[in-house]
Amino acid sequence: MKIKGVVFDFNGTLFYDTHLHNQAWDTFLEKHALRLGNEEKNQKIHGKNNAEILKNLFSDTLSSAEITKRSIEKEDIYQALCLQHEMKLAPGAEDFMDFLLAKKIPFTIATASDLYNLEFYFKYLDLGRYFQLSRIVYSNGTIKSKPHPEIFLKAMDILDSTPEETLIFEDSTSGIQAAENSNAGKIIIVKSTDEDYNEWDHEIIQSFSEVDRSLF
Repeated sequence: MKIKGVVFDFNGTLFYDTHLHNQAWDTFLEKHALRLGNEEKNQKIHGKNNAEILKNLFSDTLSSAEITKRSIEKEDIYQALCLQHEMKLAPGAEDFMDFLLAKKIPFTIATASDLYNLEFYFKYLDLGRYFQLSRIVYSNGTIKSKPHPEIFLKAMDILDSTPEETLIFEDSTSGIQAAENSNAGKIIIVKSTDEDYNEWDHEIIQSFSEVDRSLF
């Protein structure tokens, strides 16, 4: 079966920024007298939305206002770090998306990022070349966090593709689990860090130039 729709995770997948998120979380956690190792971040943070992360870190009783305040505090740290570096999409990503456009294969983003960061990415990564904000699935306060498959299922609805016809690109443990839970026809792991993916039986790439174009 040929792939008829493509869903990209964003952080660590289309944008190689995991190290910047880790650094931002370290700074944020230190301000709140907390600490997480990199493996703990992978299990408790990566792929999850800020509301779930903050409730797990602090208290399940955090109010919506407290969650918003602390989320913006962390993301302001992260965005400042991003602007200290050259911001560009993952290796081969632009050529691959140009290929999808030429083949008329619909694609979108399904991300645990919230609108605050998404608007930042549209501004500094010029995402408007490839995406409409209204057709991106992001953490809006109602979507269940990965590994629940809801975020990918909503993306498939937007693309009008069945799970069996959909290719998902992911990098985080919770994201790969969510992709599997969505019954996606194909999952490709994007290795943007030194994460060990030996437990997964999926193709692994480090550049989107490695994607087999005959899938489409």
